[in-house]
Amino acid sequence: METGNTFSGSGICLLLVISVVLAKAVDNTEGNTAASEKAIRLSQSLCAGEQEYVHKRKRVVLESLSSLGINCTTDSVPHIALLASGGGQRAAVGLVGSLYQMEKEHLLDTLLYLGSVSGSTWSMSSIYSDPQWSDSLDTAVSRLSGPGVPLEEALAWLGERAKEEHFSLSDVWGVLTSAGIMKQMDLRRLSDEASRNATNPYPIYSAIEKHCYSHGPIQGKWFEVSPHEAGFTELGLFISTSLLGSTFQNGELLEEKPEMDMVKLQGILGCALAHEETIKDLIPPWLNVPGQVDSAAEDYLRVYNALNTLVALTRSTIKDPTALSDLDKLQKILEDRDMLNHNKSVWLESESSEERKSLSGQWSLELLAAVQTWSQSLEDGPVSLLTKQVLPMIMKWEWGTTGNFLYQYQDSTVPPYLRSTERFHLTDAGLLINVGYPSFLGEKRDIDLIIAPEYSAGNMFETLTLARDYAAEVNKPFPEIDAKILEERDWPKGCYVLKGKEKEPTIVYMPLFNRHNCKDAAEFKAKMEEFSTFQRPYSQEKIEFVLETAKANIKTNKETLLREIKKAVLRRHNKI
Repeated sequence: METGNTFSGSGICLLLVISVVLAKAVDNTEGNTAASEKAIRLSQSLCAGEQEYVHKRKRVVLESLSSLGINCTTDSVPHIALLASGGGQRAAVGLVGSLYQMEKEHLLDTLLYLGSVSGSTWSMSSIYSDPQWSDSLDTAVSRLSGPGVPLEEALAWLGERAKEEHFSLSDVWGVLTSAGIMKQMDLRRLSDEASRNATNPYPIYSAIEKHCYSHGPIQGKWFEVSPHEAGFTELGLFISTSLLGSTFQNGELLEEKPEMDMVKLQGILGCALAHEETIKDLIPPWLNVPGQVDSAAEDYLRVYNALNTLVALTRSTIKDPTALSDLDKLQKILEDRDMLNHNKSVWLESESSEERKSLSGQWSLELLAAVQTWSQSLEDGPVSLLTKQVLPMIMKWEWGTTGNFLYQYQDSTVPPYLRSTERFHLTDAGLLINVGYPSFLGEKRDIDLIIAPEYSAGNMFETLTLARDYAAEVNKPFPEIDAKILEERDWPKGCYVLKGKEKEPTIVYMPLFNRHNCKDAAEFKAKMEEFSTFQRPYSQEKIEFVLETAKANIKTNKETLLREIKKAVLRRHNKI
């Protein structure tokens, strides 16, 4: 139904605006019991469902290789995975462009697996809503520029989630990314894909457990979700994906709850805002010096900058006159209370951290009071309705709240935290490694070749070095990184091949912006800044630019990809 007010990130962005303010104010071994055998699987091998899917998918890969003139037998079908990095909407759009060109170059069906992290999970989940998407990505491309989802539809979904036990800000973020960026409310369940044929690569989504990410151990950090299973990669503990969020105790399923839909899952997988480290992106240059930023200042900066950015985002998309008027009032509040920049000299002249703490605390309280007054003055309407739905939950500042299937699980290998809490918090895996390497290293999936289009912001090659270090810590193979490559981070080439030996996978690493599309390091830096992760939804021009850039990278590097695919066939043949 067409309405005059569509949801394209607007209402939910405002919800996140208020949330920031209020929140910061205040194989090998089986289970021990029959119950755990049924509910929790302890193994470092593929589950039966994934094995069956992969077996079927290999027939598709074999046919694809034959069409490319690559000789291959059923036993020597290589295990090839495309692992898309995170990177907000840049990653979401870039992945669509990469896959589109892979299909045009007849390379898509060589993929056994497709993995995503953070922003790329947004488009990957959207793409898989079409059971036959590998045949044509035209629909996925056109959807990126389509109309927004009706606001009423998004509000109805959010209202239903607010009634649930595990309602969190990830639900809000899920609506934002699904309806506002991917232009789709995908209400299917991931486990629905378990019964599909093998037309598409097998999808693996990644998250991390927030507490273990911050406090360890490493075995409790990486979490993977597939159509068949969800669980901790390094612990080897999994449940059926349909049971993620259900109530467990001592390895037994006590209460089965409805499986989360893709909107909610998308909010969990791609919510970098959930972690406090995002404050690093909000500190103004003049303040980003040692000794000038403490926790109180960080709270104020996080509140103010998130408000300012998200209000700008809301203003660019909302159409409702009343809501626009409300935003004008809030924008005026922000302009009047940009205390750090209005009082720059006062801050720099403060003589102690206690004095700065007092200043930032006072400014935070004043800003909070003004925003609360603004919120209370809202007339009934979409903004007011959104606010009322989530305010009781927002004070907790919870993200990714999920029922913990390892609660009181009797196994000493499980970190104490995971055994002692009824709920854990799943969040954006890009905070740890912005590519899903952990799920694809080692013998479990035995990957021969990883195609890694890089859409990340920040330091180029960081995903590789972090993955290398992670692999070393968990004793899994990873190819050597030539130190000379790292010297090119300020102006990278369009393609690098990290050659795997024996059990190490080969990695074809392809930065989105590179020497083919940036004439020098200055232009590379400018492009990275122009398409930064945290900004308002892309204009049509920006969407087209990222799409075409990603397509061109695949087309430019087709011969390299073909060469490495042929090598992967030989590698697999030698393993027989």
